[in-house]
Amino acid sequence: MKNTTLIIGAIYGLVSVILGAFGAHALKKIISVEKLASFETGVRYQMYAALFLLIVGYILKFETPSEKWISIFMIAGTFIFSVSIYLLAFSEVAAIPSKFIGPVTPLGGLLMIISWAMLIFYFIKNKV
Repeated sequence: MKNTTLIIGAIYGLVSVILGAFGAHALKKIISVEKLASFETGVRYQMYAALFLLIVGYILKFETPSEKWISIFMIAGTFIFSVSIYLLAFSEVAAIPSKFIGPVTPLGGLLMIISWAMLIFYFIKNKV
């Protein structure tokens, strides 16, 4: 799980930089300012998650289920949160049904919050 966490963290970072550049240069002509701001939020949180995963990948030993779930919740939550925001940003251009995707975004955010909370409890419990 340690290696998986580090690899996915690096992938999230890579994709975040690519999408950030894409958003800054190509999307201004395609989507509205509001949708672009949402897109940038997805990119920003994806980068935060990338850094989170890289750090916990080095800090945690992944010997307990809770350590594994810290990583799993952040990986899944970031994917759900950011991808749903990316899809919502393109909802007008690509006729993507925002009624289905919109309610999914908070679920991803909730998983990310749970991951952060679990990390806090890990630090308190282990006095790191």
